[in-house]
Amino acid sequence: MASNLAAMEQRHLGRTGLRVSRIGLGTLTWGHSDEIGENDAADLLKAFWEAGGTLVDTADVYGDGEAEYLLGRLVERLVPRRDLVIATKAGSVPDPDRRFDGSRGHLLSALDASLARLGTDHVDLWQIHAFDSDTPLEETLQALDIAVSSGRARYAGISNFSGWQLAKAATWQLAAAGTRTRIASTQMEYSLLQRGVEREVLPAALDLGVGLLPSSPLGRGVLTGKYRTATPADSRGASEQFAPFVAPYLDDAAGRVVDAVAIAADGLAVTPLQVALAWVRDRPGVTAPIVGARNAQQLTAALSVETLSLPDEICQALDDVSAPVHRYPDQDWSTL
Repeated sequence: MASNLAAMEQRHLGRTGLRVSRIGLGTLTWGHSDEIGENDAADLLKAFWEAGGTLVDTADVYGDGEAEYLLGRLVERLVPRRDLVIATKAGSVPDPDRRFDGSRGHLLSALDASLARLGTDHVDLWQIHAFDSDTPLEETLQALDIAVSSGRARYAGISNFSGWQLAKAATWQLAAAGTRTRIASTQMEYSLLQRGVEREVLPAALDLGVGLLPSSPLGRGVLTGKYRTATPADSRGASEQFAPFVAPYLDDAAGRVVDAVAIAADGLAVTPLQVALAWVRDRPGVTAPIVGARNAQQLTAALSVETLSLPDEICQALDDVSAPVHRYPDQDWSTL
């Protein structure tokens, strides 16, 4: 069986030489008892690869490590390792007293454990899962340098850093170019229902050459339109584990955005999913939205967006209806 890596457009990750598919496959729910087991994961990975997808995103805490383990079991058995860009994260800890641990010792130990679960000697992109205010940032970043210089990671990124945290980290790494590993990417939630990154994170990323990997690009599933009239019994919004994750996007303001997406989809003869995903995929600074599908059918529907480009007037209408309120200091100070 041969892969079809030309089927999906490839983009450079930030200002680096690493190229990834412009849609990524997320594994947040892999390994959860009521979500995605090995058979479903195998179907997802195979469908993604056959569509030309390369970027697969996971983390050491997804499914308490089971997501990495599942991915590792499937690689080579189903998909050649060389065809994938495997990205994982470290830094989140299941400790109620300390949610994040960015210490050099913890991060490097976590990376070794991730490599063991994944069954590989390196990851293509290793990301700090969140900012740890209890650890000096330079110590956290040194772990990235060690990981890359030792060959355990090819590129380095961050996740869930605010604008000033991103700017500080990326600038620190660039200050000693050639001896420190530049920040290639930042992973943040971004969709028509969550545009907060446009305030400071995205401008900083654009300025510093950091590629944005949007998580939850479909507004935690709400932008597909399936919650417009009720909560489907088989949806994540109806599950005990994930209902609190979906609930914030079920208010009236979100409903107006979802209605606009549905109207645009009707006019273009496509689905709301395709409209919402195409919008975020083609935003300035975005490299690849990370899509977390529950089955191969859902994933195939998401990957069908490859051939869709939204007309400018549709993009403008969606921009207007979903525009976040940014006042001082974002607005022109001379008008105050």
